[in-house]
Amino acid sequence: MPVIAVVNRKGGSGKSTLAAHIAAWCARQGSSVMLGDVDRQQSARAWLKRRDAALPVIAPWAVDQKNMLRVPTGITHVVLDTPGGMHGFELARVVMFADVLVMPVCSSIFDREAAAACHAELMALPRVASGRCRLATVGMRIDGRTHAGLALREWSQAIGLPFLGALRETQLYVRSLEKGMTIFDLPAHAAATDLAQWAPIVEWFKPLLYPPQAANDALPLSGPDAAATRMPQVLRPPQANEPLPTRLGSPRPSSLMPAQESMVHGGRLSVHGAGRSTGAVLASTAKPAMTRKLNSADGLQIPQFLKR
Repeated sequence: MPVIAVVNRKGGSGKSTLAAHIAAWCARQGSSVMLGDVDRQQSARAWLKRRDAALPVIAPWAVDQKNMLRVPTGITHVVLDTPGGMHGFELARVVMFADVLVMPVCSSIFDREAAAACHAELMALPRVASGRCRLATVGMRIDGRTHAGLALREWSQAIGLPFLGALRETQLYVRSLEKGMTIFDLPAHAAATDLAQWAPIVEWFKPLLYPPQAANDALPLSGPDAAATRMPQVLRPPQANEPLPTRLGSPRPSSLMPAQESMVHGGRLSVHGAGRSTGAVLASTAKPAMTRKLNSADGLQIPQFLKR
């Protein structure tokens, strides 16, 4: 389940606007998307209350900074709107949960300096530095009559931060958000200029949010061996020429508070505990080696001294 977090230390940089549009775009792709509002102002949650039920559904998720809850079943994509001033442990905790970080930046010197400081802190975190959590920036409220967009791109490239594109300053964003809508919910002819600016941004998102085949997805099964293949490895014998089992998975935790997962029914820690108890039961009920040899159905020969 891809998780996109919109982050920037500077308040008023357009985080809620960007998060709402990313969530709306995912919903337009047919995804079950949830917009998580970590911001104290709850701007994204207030926007969702204005959204018409006839539009593609975006589920709300009220999340405070001290109690990160599990994502409900059925959600395929999560977008997090984070507060300004986030740093240290709070920022690291969001990074541990996210697959993609998007940083909205305005063209002023204050916005660029705040974004540069946030970028430096993010690059010190292992998941961002190794590329497991992708990071990019988007220019916000750019005056199309100036070279602010070009200057912002050059600044972003100078610090090694991928620049996806610049979104212009227009009342179309203001009016649509007031109605619980986004640029993607408007008729194409009414938002053609803005949709063109979003094109390179969503193209960058597509392979990250909708990969052709995830590394740990099971391949489709068919035929008489499908049922045996779906059996847990500990309950079925190895097949001929079968490769050794490989444990695949993301190093990202499934919760922003993994220390409390053992208290949640079905949590990651409780699953491991169940796995250990299952293994113990299997070990206690397994047949002794000599008993297996006596079973001719296994294709093993009976020892000669037992035939006398």
